[in-house]
Amino acid sequence: MKYLHTMVRVSDLPASLDFYCNKLGLVEVKRHDYPQGRFTLIFLSADGSDENCVELTHNWDEKGYGEGRNFGHLAYEVENIYDLCQNLSDQGVTINRPPRDGRMAFIRSPDGISIELLQKGEALPPSEPWLSMENTGHW
Repeated sequence: MKYLHTMVRVSDLPASLDFYCNKLGLVEVKRHDYPQGRFTLIFLSADGSDENCVELTHNWDEKGYGEGRNFGHLAYEVENIYDLCQNLSDQGVTINRPPRDGRMAFIRSPDGISIELLQKGEALPPSEPWLSMENTGHW
């Protein structure tokens, strides 16, 4: 397993970029705009690499977050998302967002912290039981 990033939601993107980049000294390494979903993802790094980033998620229509709601999730790259999810499930961990696409799943820690699991490399071919499994709860 490889640590990827921590996501935080930001309400004021220019102010956040000023804080994280100009004041804290992080460097923007990737940016993706998603007009259909009305959000932007910006990855910031302390050393300019695309590893161990902070992901800023700017939901264009959001007017502000309550304290604590701006923290999003931890993300880890995994060797085989199906094997890991099966192992977690066998140990009683709820798979909140199953890896239906062979690429991404979400689970939650005992304290409710969302954890994103991402398949290393290309997505695995869609496979049961994951393909038809519904979401459980939220992440």
